[in-house]
Amino acid sequence: MHETSGKLVTRNQSSSKAFAIQMLCSYYSTLWLSVNKAPISYHMKILDKMQRRAAIWILGTFKTSPSEGIEAIAGIIPIRFHLQKITKRSQMRPFKLPTNYILRNLMDDSPLSSTSQNPHSIGSLTKRQASVIKGHLINSYNTSYGIFPSFSPLNQEFSPGSRIIDIFPDRFSFNLVTKKEKGKNDQIRAQELDNMVLLNSSSSHTALIISDASIKNDIATSISHVHIANRPITKTVHHAAFVTSTEAELFAIRCGINQACSNKAISKIIIVTDSIHAVRKIFDSSSHPFQRHSASILSELQSFFASNPDNSIEFWECLSHLRWRFHHNVDKDSKSFKPILMLPCKISWDYCKKSDSDDIINQWKMMFQALDGKGNHFLDLLDDDFNIIEPSYSKGGPWLQAFGHSNSLCTHATRAITNHAPIGEYRLRFFPDKDFSCPCNNYPIELRRHILHECKRFNEYWNPRRDSLNHFIRFLVANPNAFAFTDL
Repeated sequence: MHETSGKLVTRNQSSSKAFAIQMLCSYYSTLWLSVNKAPISYHMKILDKMQRRAAIWILGTFKTSPSEGIEAIAGIIPIRFHLQKITKRSQMRPFKLPTNYILRNLMDDSPLSSTSQNPHSIGSLTKRQASVIKGHLINSYNTSYGIFPSFSPLNQEFSPGSRIIDIFPDRFSFNLVTKKEKGKNDQIRAQELDNMVLLNSSSSHTALIISDASIKNDIATSISHVHIANRPITKTVHHAAFVTSTEAELFAIRCGINQACSNKAISKIIIVTDSIHAVRKIFDSSSHPFQRHSASILSELQSFFASNPDNSIEFWECLSHLRWRFHHNVDKDSKSFKPILMLPCKISWDYCKKSDSDDIINQWKMMFQALDGKGNHFLDLLDDDFNIIEPSYSKGGPWLQAFGHSNSLCTHATRAITNHAPIGEYRLRFFPDKDFSCPCNNYPIELRRHILHECKRFNEYWNPRRDSLNHFIRFLVANPNAFAFTDL
């Protein structure tokens, strides 16, 4: 049973532990996986068995259950796809290093005319030499052509003692929406924003910046509106291809702060945004792919605070669903553009990471639906939009999100979905000498479909849409003996 130190462990917690074991077992896989024609089939079989056991342990299902089916329910990506993902990410990892690091010197791709070029760099190899040499570093170098630099780990703005949080800790503040308030008291939040605008609208020394961004067809539009004394002063609009939403939002904030700081009469800046996670990246001194933007913003704010001891900045969170008038106008403005993609162009580090991950997840979804690894009797359930639920490892996957909070419910649901449950249909397939008739005496075989739709033993909950995940879970909650051992 799933117990640790006398405390019950939920399936979601078990899934997190299995993921940690998966990471440990795949350690150094980038070395043996990238070697061409390496005898890795034996290693893969061991890892497949390990992952199958982890999925069975998480879900409490039968050992006969199909591997790919229970892995999908447990939110565990197949090991081969997981190894592909971490291999691709490891190829991008050198770009997080400082430019003076030895690996970055070896991967220097500056022009031959440059006097600073390293004669031993990979870029100095001939085409024949590059085709003969194979390895992880070569793959990283090939990846470097498409990624523009975004890390700046040695920037002075992130050094302890020089950080803005060390020098001006009382010059900035945050007005956020707590988790308890999200979805509740929307009118109160809108009123707070209106009061803030009313309080500062008459001041010619306060800049109100409303920022937002949207992405359409891989092209991001970052917009910021700057208001002073209740009048729109400046609007900045920028487009960028192949960036993430966080980068686009952060750049919109960066442009707004730049416009406000250029006005020497401004002593107070108010930022209103729906992406407070992007704001947090400004003050995050750890290594992250938005450091170039953060460093630029911090440099502007350092000068802004140093120019006057009364200068300050406030960050206000405005959730998009509030449709607050100022922010809603900026949101509509950002979605009104139809920019055209100009190729070729580089992509951001974070977008490359997201793109590789999305490609692997799409491969997993395609293989899951096309092949028989999930089992011939796997029950395809529908989401709230009546689309077939597809596998994902985000937040434990869609199935565990629905029933991972209860161990017994998770076990019964998994048995029903895979059709490996203590019912007559299963006994007919694996133990044909045992009784497989339905105890209701109205059906010769106790089928899963019969239990879900017809059996009069389980009529505590009725809805014709038993193919919906929500209704399926409600049926199991209302009928706890369904797909369970009744003779225990």
